[in-house]
Amino acid sequence: MTDLAGLLVAAASPERDHTAIVVRALYQPVGGSGRTVMPPTYPTNNERDPNDRYLIAKRLVDGDQRDSVVIDQEPSQANRVEEALRDARYQGRLQLPLFEMRASTQLGEIRLTSLDFPHRYADAYLRDSLVDGIRFDESPVGKRLRTATVANVRPLYEREPTSLIFGAWDSHRKGRWPKFARLYASSMYGLDPVRFRRMGGRMDPQNLTGAVDDAAKAEADWQFIAEGAKAKGKKLSEIGHGNIAPNPVPGGVTVSEIRRSASISLAGIARLRFGDATGEACNFARAALAALALAGDRLTFGVPSVWLRSGCDLAKMQEIVGLERPGGELDELAVTAQDALDAFHELRDRASARGIAMDSDTISIVPTASLDKAIKHAVTAGSQDAG
Repeated sequence: MTDLAGLLVAAASPERDHTAIVVRALYQPVGGSGRTVMPPTYPTNNERDPNDRYLIAKRLVDGDQRDSVVIDQEPSQANRVEEALRDARYQGRLQLPLFEMRASTQLGEIRLTSLDFPHRYADAYLRDSLVDGIRFDESPVGKRLRTATVANVRPLYEREPTSLIFGAWDSHRKGRWPKFARLYASSMYGLDPVRFRRMGGRMDPQNLTGAVDDAAKAEADWQFIAEGAKAKGKKLSEIGHGNIAPNPVPGGVTVSEIRRSASISLAGIARLRFGDATGEACNFARAALAALALAGDRLTFGVPSVWLRSGCDLAKMQEIVGLERPGGELDELAVTAQDALDAFHELRDRASARGIAMDSDTISIVPTASLDKAIKHAVTAGSQDAG
């Protein structure tokens, strides 16, 4: 057994000495300290101050109260890790079971996987899909997933192990379904935020003025209405022409530093039950899940910089990965993404040899007729984020 696999087996065992696998890291904006960072924005009643849409609050840091701003929350960080696992799966670096939905649209084929679905194994995309012409919940694999319980998570381990790592709860189907809390949690926040004011507008290269008869004709034969004409119309800016006067827009913040804290709960992993499987088999399966979570973290964040959103490109300053002991001391781990991937495959195979198997194939699903229409409409009416 490799060193990392052995450490994870010990960490996942009932006689473990550690509380969690922990990552602590410091970041600054790419380009240097003092550059503005764009935090995520949230709804607010104060539309006069766009920067009021940031989550800024007091936080205890190293025993002192300091102002902090949310840079990335747990659900968003989990989605980034799932995306990295999906890419590793497509690159052939990771053997992992997958559901894959394909839908044809006039803009090309849309491909979604179980690592894209917000509610994971319990997601409505799965519910509203067909497996070999059968509604998902009535298919053999769908019925198998529905048998997962707190006392026996083997159906999810077999087919949807990331639901156990990132958490899942079936809130879309009737009945009472088990809740699986996330075992992996990660977040990023900035300290001592200073909000930056910014004005946004647009200058037309020809300083066009006037109006348009109907903004709905933007991609067709709209008619120009000159200034002073009695005809009513809409501003040229509504179809992308003319000037837009500067208005307050979210301006970002400057921070003294950005911290990232991540953990894989060993107590949470120890609570996973696999029915009547042997203790040895359970321990290898739990360690495999820990390795998969660690691999996802390293694939996503074990790199020099991370891009979270427009205006939020962050460079890593320092990082420590380790097994945390009671009291907070870390036994450091020198682990790469490939180390974690290799440990996962080894531990998964050892669990399989003892009776707890994990699939590695792709099951193709197609959207129901109604979902297919909804997808087509969203693709043609919505915008695409190239990030």
